[in-house]
Amino acid sequence: MTANLNILIKKSGYKKEFIAQQLNVSIWTITNWCKGYTSPTLEQAQKLKEVLNLKSIDELVKDK
Repeated sequence: MTANLNILIKKSGYKKEFIAQQLNVSIWTITNWCKGYTSPTLEQAQKLKEVLNLKSIDELVKDK
């Protein structure tokens, strides 16, 4: 998820701070997901899909 999440965030035009607020997590949590230290729960991944306007959660893990 790490590299792809960074790409999806950049493509969205949103800042990590905004995404963190929408998911009710800290900026450090988003950073940890981007670095692969931790992963979002299924519920967080669903919300992330909505915030990033993705068609499927699978887009979070696809290699680009």
